[in-house]
Amino acid sequence: MESENLNFLPPATNCETKAILKVSIKASRALAELKGEVKKIPNSQILLDTISLQEAKDSNEIENIVTTDDELYQASVDVSPTSQAAKEATKYAEALKLGLSLVREKGIITTNDIQKIQEIVSENHPIRKIPGTVLKNPATGEIIYTPPQEYNTIVKLLQNLEAYMNIDELHDIDALIKMPIIHYQFESIHPFYDGNGRTGRIINILYLIQQNLLDIPVLYLSSYIIKNKTDYYNLLQKVRTEAVWEEWILWMLRGVEQTARETIIVVNKIRVLMDKIKKDIKANFSFYSHDLINILFKHPYSRIDFLSRELDIHRNTASSYLNALVDFGILEKVRVGNSNYYLNTELMRILKTR
Repeated sequence: MESENLNFLPPATNCETKAILKVSIKASRALAELKGEVKKIPNSQILLDTISLQEAKDSNEIENIVTTDDELYQASVDVSPTSQAAKEATKYAEALKLGLSLVREKGIITTNDIQKIQEIVSENHPIRKIPGTVLKNPATGEIIYTPPQEYNTIVKLLQNLEAYMNIDELHDIDALIKMPIIHYQFESIHPFYDGNGRTGRIINILYLIQQNLLDIPVLYLSSYIIKNKTDYYNLLQKVRTEAVWEEWILWMLRGVEQTARETIIVVNKIRVLMDKIKKDIKANFSFYSHDLINILFKHPYSRIDFLSRELDIHRNTASSYLNALVDFGILEKVRVGNSNYYLNTELMRILKTR
């Protein structure tokens, strides 16, 4: 499909077929349940750091940027040295948090916001001005899609996408059904020299938050896409070449439902673990506090500096607290270079099985 055939939104087709509506109801219920389960965690903001890093890892894996869980979480607390892949994952998580703050501040998603997000994901790769970008089959080298080539065309398509995301009247359909349409359009515009896939996946979750379908970014489709990578690319291409919208929308909606239900399990396991550790510390140590629990769950790895700064205590006191939790079996101490790190092993186990 040539670039000039990429049309403005909304699509000239029925996007609320009986099949789509049936699946969207299931996906909406799963999202609503996830939203409710997240609220049961006393400080749900801690999920931003734990689950968002897993999404970053999965999203990068789609782009063949692979890192291990240990590398990922060590990078999140500045453990050095770390791999380039881990650094890429932490940049993704940083970009996601920036996007969240922008959506909360403005209530809309703008082209300028997308550029700010992409600049973190893949710096020095602005909106394309030089023709020649094509998407190829990695196995055969065959060109499978030529995105828009002219800078002015790319800008106009982005402006149309921005309006579509923020003006409901442009396409009066369920917001959840619009999300796959938005994702298709962004990936097909392919506006940047690099980072389009990762930026597009961030836009997915930000749009769900903008539409009040979630409060914080805890639903991540990257693991679903990895498991069904061939379907993902094939269905995107079928929309481009044959305008087969229904199959694509259904596939994405099923991914939302499946991922939401998987994330509910993870969130519940984290909540149960929080309650257990809270009770253990409260019953056995005099230094229990809500802030301490938040620190232990904000990152799988804790540091003396974290406790010293956030609890406003001396480093020696922070060290004694963490070592006491190690002796009790709540944490595991690991040595990297000249520094000690304190691993919440049960939390790590939950996140690894996600």
